[in-house]
Amino acid sequence: MSLLRTPFAERLGIDVAILGFTHTPEVAGAITGAGGLGVYGIAHDAPDEVAGKMAELRRWSGDEAPLGVDIMMPRGMPEDETLESVQARLPEEHKRFVEGIRERYKVPPSTTTSFFNSILRTPAYFEGQLQALLDSDVDLVAFGVGLTEDAVIRLKEAGKTVGALVGHPRHVERYRGVGLDFLVAQGSEAGAHTGTIGTMVLVPQVVQMAGDVPVLAAGGIGHGSQIAGALAMGAQGVWLGTAWLATTEHNRGDHKVSAALRAKLFAAGSGDTAVTRGNSGKPQRQIRTAWIEEWESPEAPAPLPMPYQHALVGDLMTSIDEHEVEALLHTPAGQGVAWTTEMRPVADVVADLVEQAEAALRALLDRR
Repeated sequence: MSLLRTPFAERLGIDVAILGFTHTPEVAGAITGAGGLGVYGIAHDAPDEVAGKMAELRRWSGDEAPLGVDIMMPRGMPEDETLESVQARLPEEHKRFVEGIRERYKVPPSTTTSFFNSILRTPAYFEGQLQALLDSDVDLVAFGVGLTEDAVIRLKEAGKTVGALVGHPRHVERYRGVGLDFLVAQGSEAGAHTGTIGTMVLVPQVVQMAGDVPVLAAGGIGHGSQIAGALAMGAQGVWLGTAWLATTEHNRGDHKVSAALRAKLFAAGSGDTAVTRGNSGKPQRQIRTAWIEEWESPEAPAPLPMPYQHALVGDLMTSIDEHEVEALLHTPAGQGVAWTTEMRPVADVVADLVEQAEAALRALLDRR
């Protein structure tokens, strides 16, 4: 039996306590097939698309495998609004700045529809996603940003294992008594939406506060020795996202990463990411590119809060991706991108992580 088969892994029915977050069903299925649990993020899927994505996730994962999903339910989203009504009230200063980026980098207009230029995050959007999950055979649901007690209760009544990502000890206090089955302590090294406390400081704090609730470690993890360290700090597993961006399964069909963006991933070291609010309005760690530099410039207006920043830049972001405007191409990525140096199958990534973690754990035992 693997040293990474923790009590939480046993509870989920997986061989190793490696949970992998991804926006690609094929990657999620491959992580599960390699002995961990793939967690598919539905943030970009409209409510009427979720059922189809769950069916795709089931096809890639197999008939008997557990399924994991990540959902966002941030607070303060506008009621009774549309993307068009929000865009009509955006500040002129912000619109001029975004248009200036388009002109400076000669970004052609978008001709395609994406999540970024067609969706507004609202409570109704989240409720539709939640109901789709309640109607599905998903086994595990994690809240990536925010949650409501009502949503947790409904998911648990439907037999789901329910957890949440936390980036600060106050989040643990806020969620205490809600009935969560696990927590993911996500340090500031993590890609995408993230906080300000480092993983090595945050994880033991959350473990101490969580009591009997299992804790997973996240943030900058890309080598098995870090998994051993997480277990030593009291975590019962890890949560990885960046590690899958350059995998073979992530680079097929609709999910294919452009050659230019893939080259940036391979070239990036642990010091080549930065946090910006320029995408969604919330702090997001991504590869440092001209996009971040534009939003850090003295001429840049302060980014708007979510979802207004998204409404502001969504069409430009869609254009950048569609036309592969190299200087502005970016992707969420954590400091663990240092270990993303070549294209590899998911199974190989998982196998190496397990081998490295078990070697580190055995080395510690041998020193006793």
